[in-house]
Amino acid sequence: MHVGSKGWYVSKLKNLGVRHIEGRKIERYKKPVLANLLEEKQQ
Repeated sequence: MHVGSKGWYVSKLKNLGVRHIEGRKIERYKKPVLANLLEEKQQ
């Protein structure tokens, strides 16, 4: 898995315990949305 890919963001969010956003699985979202969410969770 390449650093910065969509799959990388999904795995990092799952490690933080995030599986769903607003009732939808995180796999359904595009990479920029996941990147912003990961940045919020890490602060």
